[in-house]
Amino acid sequence: MRKCIQYGLCLGILLFFAASLLSLGLSLSVQPTATAGESVSLPVLMYHSILDSKAKAGKYTIPPAVLEQDLQYLREHGYTSVSPEELIAYARGEGSLPEKPVLLTFDDGYYNNYSYVYSLLETYDMRAVISVVGSFTEQYSVPGAVMNNNYSHLNWAQLREMLDSGRVTLGNHSYDMHSEKTRLGFCRVPNESEQDYVRKITENISHMQRLVRENLSGYTMQVLTYPYGAYNKLTEQIARDLGFSMTLTCYEKVNTVTFGEPDTLFGLGRYNRPYGVSTQEFMRSLGGD
Repeated sequence: MRKCIQYGLCLGILLFFAASLLSLGLSLSVQPTATAGESVSLPVLMYHSILDSKAKAGKYTIPPAVLEQDLQYLREHGYTSVSPEELIAYARGEGSLPEKPVLLTFDDGYYNNYSYVYSLLETYDMRAVISVVGSFTEQYSVPGAVMNNNYSHLNWAQLREMLDSGRVTLGNHSYDMHSEKTRLGFCRVPNESEQDYVRKITENISHMQRLVRENLSGYTMQVLTYPYGAYNKLTEQIARDLGFSMTLTCYEKVNTVTFGEPDTLFGLGRYNRPYGVSTQEFMRSLGGD
């Protein structure tokens, strides 16, 4: 009898709140789960350094005011920033996505992503992928490292804070292959055998995965972001073999992500955001309103 009374009280409370919402002109809604074969268009925006200096702005550097204009545009035009975790779940046949999703990405792990981007994500209730290079992070995680918006990279403590906020997902941008000294990203060098090539790329990516797990409480990155956008069939297979669920390139295209089809998250195209182009013009280039 007591259980019946308790159940009746709980039901009554729920009905009371539902009636209150309706009296205020609000309605209760449940986000429907997508169905097999359903697809969404997904623009992915690619940013790099966010620096408060118009003199240093260029193809890969924009002022924070420009980034804020972009975020305002997205919000005003009905876009919802989504996380890789949401996209991965959808591609595996779970949950749903908003009508107009957009994925924000920031490459190279600049310290100014912490100085400027982090607070803007909070202000506009958005999420982003920050893809870090392990050797850069190690360099600025040593005691006494000077943090400067112009050239420094994120350290482990800053990455931990942003991860804990739920606003940021980390991407693997290699351990130390974001360089033109030996090879351009994951490009194959002349006279390199396929076996050696696969081994070196696999070891480099795996080392970065281990480094992040050791320094960020077991966190495992599911996004592989190709340095310089260089990728091929072998790197895509390496990514799958190492357990990644998403790869990001630099080819400019709007992607189609299909419910229940995980392969649609590999080789995603992205639009680089340069300085000197208005927000409206940039958004039109990727199918914006």
